[in-house]
Amino acid sequence: MAKNKKTSIDQDQRDANKVNKVLRMGKVSSWLSYFTLTSNQKAIYKNTKNRIKHDLETKKVDFNKDNIFEVKNFNFWYGNQKKHALIDIDTSIARNKVTAFIGPSGCGKSTFLRCLNRMNDQIENTYSTGNIFFDDGTNLRSPKLNTLELTTRVGMIFQKPSPFPMSIYDNVAYGPRSHGINDKKTLDNIVQESLKGAALWDEVKNNLYDLGTSLSGGQQQRLCIARAIALKPEVLLMDEPTSGLDPIATSKIEELVLQLRQNYTIIIVTHSMAQAQRVSDDTAFFYQGRLIEKGPTKKIFTSPDNKKTREYISGKIG
Repeated sequence: MAKNKKTSIDQDQRDANKVNKVLRMGKVSSWLSYFTLTSNQKAIYKNTKNRIKHDLETKKVDFNKDNIFEVKNFNFWYGNQKKHALIDIDTSIARNKVTAFIGPSGCGKSTFLRCLNRMNDQIENTYSTGNIFFDDGTNLRSPKLNTLELTTRVGMIFQKPSPFPMSIYDNVAYGPRSHGINDKKTLDNIVQESLKGAALWDEVKNNLYDLGTSLSGGQQQRLCIARAIALKPEVLLMDEPTSGLDPIATSKIEELVLQLRQNYTIIIVTHSMAQAQRVSDDTAFFYQGRLIEKGPTKKIFTSPDNKKTREYISGKIG
């Protein structure tokens, strides 16, 4: 009798493992593999899916209002789990502050940044576990939070300036128009305020109908920032926004970050430790897919707790 019970427990575990493997596949592969499951495995599959759905739709009741994100045991894989890019991330991001992500190339900092507005959903064969809670404790993967709403509330500035092939005015007005705002006076006000907010208005106010791509690299990046803030986001994600710019343009972007933090939460990925110290309130150090240490920027750079952090900021590892 005991032997049969043990066999049953072992079989249940094997079935659960099989179901978890299917759930981690891409949508199409998971759907096709479902039909190869036994009746018991299908029952486990449905129960697991229902539990996941319930968890995603349930807000985090103890979410701290001083944070904009809270991350719990988050893992992320590329290529059907062949590359474990983020490992057991537990952290929080403070509201209305600048947080810098630092670490060597390939350490996961940009991957994590893109997880914060679900941009990685556009990449095939990715998979994640754990939770990222946003703003009021809503799970980022909740079906109640659609991707368009999220990307509006969490704007993205890329490494390479990416203005649309249209006028400066139309670049900034593009987002509001896509949200149904077409009144000329309203759009004029949004464009002017957004360009002022991006410290670009005085440089382009007489040339609003020139192509955005005709601007210098630094101006193009500020135009992209103006385009992002035209939608009144709560968060601005910046993925190495000054890596291709000259020192003068870089300085202007950094000054802009310091101004914008009065109204936005900003998260910036940077390879420049000097830049992290100049613009950020908090710094998070990533290494080989793990978040090694996070804290006030001054402490991270003067008295870090972790040996690997000390080695990185001293140049011993990179």
